[in-house]
Amino acid sequence: MLRRTAAITIPLAVVASLALTDPARASQGVCKGADKYVTVCVKKPGEEPGGGDQGKEGSQPPASKPGGGAESERDHWRCTKSLKDPQPPAGSPEWEGHEPGDGAVYLQECEWVDETEAGYFVVTTVWAASPDEVTIDPAVLAQQAVDSMLLTGPRVASPRAEGKYTVGVPMWLWVIPSPTTWGPNQASASASGITVTATAKVSSVSWRMGDGSSVTCSGPGTVYTPSRGMSASPDCGHRYRSTSAGQSGGKYQGTATATWTVDWGVTGGGQTGQLTEVRETNFAVSVGELQVVGQ
Repeated sequence: MLRRTAAITIPLAVVASLALTDPARASQGVCKGADKYVTVCVKKPGEEPGGGDQGKEGSQPPASKPGGGAESERDHWRCTKSLKDPQPPAGSPEWEGHEPGDGAVYLQECEWVDETEAGYFVVTTVWAASPDEVTIDPAVLAQQAVDSMLLTGPRVASPRAEGKYTVGVPMWLWVIPSPTTWGPNQASASASGITVTATAKVSSVSWRMGDGSSVTCSGPGTVYTPSRGMSASPDCGHRYRSTSAGQSGGKYQGTATATWTVDWGVTGGGQTGQLTEVRETNFAVSVGELQVVGQ
């Protein structure tokens, strides 16, 4: 499973400047062997290139070209490419012996994503015969597919906004499932001949009740019916111990947070992975006390 990690954002103008002024930007050695045209090589925020752990076993990315080599190497390097603008002049090393008009030169941005290694961000220049040869990260397409689903937080049915609840009485919590609030929801995204299909479904809902307590439910909850009387929900419920009179607006302010699990795969077989998305919905609960008047 690929783990989504944050890359360092470097403007292309800065990259181009580094390529012109310091083509050996990776001379610290942290990306030794990554690519002969490395222009930027830095660790993720909080880690210094060439720091004290340099030279220790497991502290270096593999001495292989990002985006190439064996399947295991591609699993560790996550790469994307974009057309370099302007293109290098004829005879530049970036053309790798080709002539302008014969393919193009691209900026390749790669991130080392193996969980057992330090994280590195590398920018290189590479030649490709056509845009179809540009490296496409299936995880990026999977995220595009997820974004098109327009997933939202849970549609809270209980507690009802207009409801009046009582201290000590079991409250049943449930949501109304739909493709965008619970799933399953499926979408695809394509680029450069690669299609990734993603399927999303809520795996759990965490209810923060506003009184300092929380409840985590693996399902949408059971709908309450009058025949249930004062019984507790069989799978998703809560019991308030004090009134909401002292709360802002006289109500407890709660949040229902859905955790979406997204399984994706490249159409036709091949690479697969999993993403996690989180969406939340706010709710408010008015809780009072049952008043008993003696005779």
